[in-house]
Amino acid sequence: MLRLAVTTSSETFERMRDPLAERGIEVGHLRAKRFALDLSTPPTESFDVGFVYPTREMEGGVVTARHDIPWVNTREDILTSRNKAGVIAALKQSDIPVPKSVYVSNPADESELVETIEAAGLDFPVVLKPNSTTRGAGIAKAHDPDSLSGLVDHLNLVHDYRATGDKSYLVQEWLPNASDYRVMVLDGQVVGAVERRLSDSARADGRWKHNVHRGAEAVGVDLPKRHRALAEVVAAELDIRYLGVDLLESDGRVVVSETNARPTIDDGAKYDDGFFDRLAALIERVAKKS
Repeated sequence: MLRLAVTTSSETFERMRDPLAERGIEVGHLRAKRFALDLSTPPTESFDVGFVYPTREMEGGVVTARHDIPWVNTREDILTSRNKAGVIAALKQSDIPVPKSVYVSNPADESELVETIEAAGLDFPVVLKPNSTTRGAGIAKAHDPDSLSGLVDHLNLVHDYRATGDKSYLVQEWLPNASDYRVMVLDGQVVGAVERRLSDSARADGRWKHNVHRGAEAVGVDLPKRHRALAEVVAAELDIRYLGVDLLESDGRVVVSETNARPTIDDGAKYDDGFFDRLAALIERVAKKS
């Protein structure tokens, strides 16, 4: 039986274990952080292939070298997707619809930032988004130049305090009343999608972030062909085999807001028939190429 290394022990591990076992793939947990490791001692477990490269680059390099395994989503895939501004720039170059965006290498001169925002045609409110964070961390909305200035001051203070590698962020257009979709693309084909919805009470309280980790509900949806085709084009452009593509739809306009090369596997009811068959086939192909 083929052995697949998975470096997370959370929902994705549990949800993929039994379906892949039925298809001849044993899912095992490969610890990739929070350990003390004797590098002179060979690993006690062996794997044929890894699922997604670990979140921490240095630990990922160590476990990859020790186990000598290829990854379905490689280190390069993770770095590409994590760089939100890089993704926006690449998609824009290929005429793929994205939000109007300004990239800020922090700290930047405030007057230069305001001038660039105006030149980009951005109107208030605008959304500030750290370039490399996940789960909606650090995202804020500025309603006017004064609140923008306050948020920039906050970002400067946080970046000075924390030992963070990426100090950059994005300023993006605000899309009112946008529908928020996470589309799963597997080996070039859309295999399912969810709409991330806020409850009426949350909206009444002024909440607007659609991240599931912030309380939104992920509801399985049947996407229009236009949305599916867009997500597949994005995965092809970035050349990532297992990718979550986030789409925002507002006033008939659909844009790619960001991507995730470490998307959580949801419950099976939210995916198309054959999802795990396609996933197993991809894992087997990557393993055979090594």
